[in-house]
Amino acid sequence: MGSSPVPLELDFQPQLTGVFSSPARQNPTMPMVEAAYKHHGIYARYLTCEVSPNGLGDAVRGARAMGWIGFNLSIPHKVAILKYLDKLGKSASLIGAVNTVVHRDGQLIGENTDGVGFLISLKTITDPAGKNFVLLGAGGAARAIAIESALAGARSIIVVNRSRERGEELARLIAANTSAKADFVPWNATYRIPAQTDILVNATSVGFYPAVDTTVDVDLETLRSSVIVADVIPNPPQTVLLRRAAEIGCRTLDGLGMLVYQGVAGIEHWTGVLVDPRIMRNVLEEIFHVKKH
Repeated sequence: MGSSPVPLELDFQPQLTGVFSSPARQNPTMPMVEAAYKHHGIYARYLTCEVSPNGLGDAVRGARAMGWIGFNLSIPHKVAILKYLDKLGKSASLIGAVNTVVHRDGQLIGENTDGVGFLISLKTITDPAGKNFVLLGAGGAARAIAIESALAGARSIIVVNRSRERGEELARLIAANTSAKADFVPWNATYRIPAQTDILVNATSVGFYPAVDTTVDVDLETLRSSVIVADVIPNPPQTVLLRRAAEIGCRTLDGLGMLVYQGVAGIEHWTGVLVDPRIMRNVLEEIFHVKKH
């Protein structure tokens, strides 16, 4: 589509969007979203904002006061944001976590596009229906992935988490709202992957840049080559977990797909425009030197 759009009426005030997270500098969403804005002629900017847990309320009030059309939430704000919003969309209400906020008619509306983004990415290699999941983590991303996968027909989901309270809460949420069987396993030792596992998902932040040499505490000797291994971490796309799983012979799914497809849904919430996911994926692959498909 060429260069950035120049407003004919000399409008020097683009619509504002962005992401609130901590840490923020390693989040690659900005170049991805701004590439989509440029390609589709959307006069908007996307800002990456370092926001501490104590500063979240101020950041939300600032975005509201400045007329932002919306923003994303990343670690550690996806649950904490709830108390600052006016209402929740259906998926966010069920999941109990928000990754996308829409400023509409003076109200801040919380949505969750993480789970849908993960599912679209997952479906490029397999159908979740009838599958047995092992989910590492019970935070905002894990909650979205668990609920959307269960609603898409997952047979069972084992939630593995260090905090018993959060893990049991997520297992109860799955069981109460979907037909999937849900169990919680405390992560107090190296986790052995059950033989019946079809899909293993790392929904923790372990392995995120700059700690690129770290990986989740699972016994890879128990990982069968038939298991699909997914990681939500986009930076780096090839985490230690995914590299080791590939060596075993597993099919793997990096975090770029989930990032791209949740971004597509978020931009549509903010602008009404359904953007081309290939534009965003291409930018991320160039940044991270990912081999083209």
